[in-house]
Amino acid sequence: MTLHVNGEMSAYPEEVATISDLLQYHELNGQMVIVEYNQTIVDRTAYATTRLCSGDQLELVHFVGGG
Repeated sequence: MTLHVNGEMSAYPEEVATISDLLQYHELNGQMVIVEYNQTIVDRTAYATTRLCSGDQLELVHFVGGG
């Protein structure tokens, strides 16, 4: 499957079927990420049930702590 993630088009394996799968693939903590899916912010509770399709556009914004 081909997805546009943060402006980059990339191929992903079939196992990446939901937003949760995509976050795991990129080793990102779902509690520290905001996901925009096809120009709509997705609630964290829907990450596991939001299915991805080839050509979808996602923006992953993750927070990094520091001082």
